[in-house]
Amino acid sequence: MLDDLNHVVNVLAPAANAFAGVVSTKVVNMKHWGCACFVVQCGVGAVGTATITIEACSDVTPTLTTAIPFFYQECVTGDTYGPITQAPATGFTTAAASNKVYKVYVLDESLATTGYSYVRLKSTEVVVGAIAGGVVAVLSDGRFESEIPDTVLV
Repeated sequence: MLDDLNHVVNVLAPAANAFAGVVSTKVVNMKHWGCACFVVQCGVGAVGTATITIEACSDVTPTLTTAIPFFYQECVTGDTYGPITQAPATGFTTAAASNKVYKVYVLDESLATTGYSYVRLKSTEVVVGAIAGGVVAVLSDGRFESEIPDTVLV
């Protein structure tokens, strides 16, 4: 019963230099979900920064992508998050700090404007500096829960 409320997916495995260059997560199918929260966790790496964007995708490949606006929260100390902030389609740049966490929210309304039901997070390195980290996606607000497939990765 409780596991029907959310679906957690490891979309970017933890790595020592997880956000070097241009890195995209696995593509997630939101067809049966109202919200995806990408949790970006960064450990050691006090210098590097990256621009985070969200791409709506035409399919799992993805054949076509469109950057879309989204919301995010930043935590650079302990478990104290800043306000929920709306990011434009051009994204936002992460802070230069170790042990930070970002919650990046994608709502189905943002996807509806593109006609796509797939989404991924994209990170583009701005200031070079190895950052240990990874990304999980937490899908929530399921529709027709009895019909939701066990996987969102196709």
